[in-house]
Amino acid sequence: MIKKTENRFYDFEALSLQGKKISMESFKGKTVVVVNTASKCGLTPQYEGLEKLYKTYKDKGLVILGFPCNQFANQEPGDENSISEVCTINYGVSFPMFAKVDVNGDSAHPLFKYLKHELKGTFGNRIKWNFTKFLIDSEGKPLKRFSPFTKPEKMEKDIKLALKV
Repeated sequence: MIKKTENRFYDFEALSLQGKKISMESFKGKTVVVVNTASKCGLTPQYEGLEKLYKTYKDKGLVILGFPCNQFANQEPGDENSISEVCTINYGVSFPMFAKVDVNGDSAHPLFKYLKHELKGTFGNRIKWNFTKFLIDSEGKPLKRFSPFTKPEKMEKDIKLALKV
């Protein structure tokens, strides 16, 4: 999955919810929020706040990338179709969503291994729960890691700084 030996955000790729290979390079020049998501979690309503941020700032260069994950209490048990339905029907999600990934352990997606290495959490680098969020600047540099319990609206100040708006 890593194209070069040097680890940079733009060197990774992932499968979209529709099964298309997407390079993070396609988000070059954008401020990016990467978030691990789940459809059956108490934090799932954060989709609404993430979508609001996306709609507010996408024309200024923000993109949010959602990565469903079933590693926390089996809260993302569905397939790509059911994940898509929850995102679009229940929360109106229009930002890019990716196929289910692992975020911890040996089978963790390389992008999450990289982000956890670059931005350690309060108790080490493991992701503790759904809706952990990573902010990456327009040059691909990881800036900040947000707790699952940080509501999307509480990220707005940092996003605006990264967007320089």
